[in-house]
Amino acid sequence: MAIEVRSLGSSGLKVTALCLGTMTFGNQADKRTSHAILDTAFDAGVTFIDTADMYPLGGTYEQLGATEEIIGEWLKGKRQQVVLATKCFGVMGPGPNDRGLSRKHIMQAVEDSLRRLQTDYIDLYQAHQFDPTTPLDETLRAFDDLVTQGKVRYIGVSNWRAWQVMKALGIQEQRGYCRIVSVQPRYNLLFRMIEEELLPMCQSEGIGLITYNPLAGGMLSGRYRPGQEVEQGTRFTLGGVTQAGALYRRRYWNDAVFEAVERYRAWCAERGYDMVTTAVKWVIQQPGITSAILGASRPEQLAPSLRAAEMPNLTQEELEWLNQLWFDLPRRREDR
Repeated sequence: MAIEVRSLGSSGLKVTALCLGTMTFGNQADKRTSHAILDTAFDAGVTFIDTADMYPLGGTYEQLGATEEIIGEWLKGKRQQVVLATKCFGVMGPGPNDRGLSRKHIMQAVEDSLRRLQTDYIDLYQAHQFDPTTPLDETLRAFDDLVTQGKVRYIGVSNWRAWQVMKALGIQEQRGYCRIVSVQPRYNLLFRMIEEELLPMCQSEGIGLITYNPLAGGMLSGRYRPGQEVEQGTRFTLGGVTQAGALYRRRYWNDAVFEAVERYRAWCAERGYDMVTTAVKWVIQQPGITSAILGASRPEQLAPSLRAAEMPNLTQEELEWLNQLWFDLPRRREDR
């Protein structure tokens, strides 16, 4: 399988258009299953891996960091073949400095991630959220120091708004700090808020877009039907430190989304399209998108997502029909 390789924004870093997300590793997927998922993606040509220190999603304090440990064991003998991305910001313990983007936490977080990942450098180190309690200059200086020290090659951010990224770019230019090369936002057929400001800003500034949730938490896989009860063991029921299940239910578990998914199901069936493959293809075909993050709790779940790399481009007529899925959804304050 040939997976397109793209430049990450205007940087020299090259990544595959499909990226393996790992937030299920250590909770929904045990170590053996996680390694099988990694093998499946790697053998298919996916050499871009994204994780975070606070994974697995829905983990307890005792589980936090387990995902990086699982990846670190698998990485042995493959490190130079992989572009490895991880993140810091999330709650990693009960103390007041066990979270956020202070210099103290960033410096501790990167050392912990390097140890768990069993590597001496991280290709792309990302701020997982924006931290309004820490001066932005403090955060950016800490990241710049990590690049200077050789512990990090490139820096990026996740879940930041366009104005926050632009403010950071201004400080970096003024101070001569290492520049943000990527942003990681949520983006799929049912959630396209980044098109208003973040996506055009990234295109203008030469910043790569690594998008997550291409299947809208699994809704676009066709697994869930209207009137269905929430399934135990899915991301819609995850608890742990982050209470992730409640977040996903707020995002997607509502009548309007179910109605949109049923329309999408019928449209795909008429054309003989796989719902998963088409949803992922739509994301990586959009202008300005560098890579889409794929997730799985079992290796066989990856197959339809990976086929997006070989699916022909959707036609203009098809894209216009798919546009209506988003345009017809009601807008909610939390969507912004």
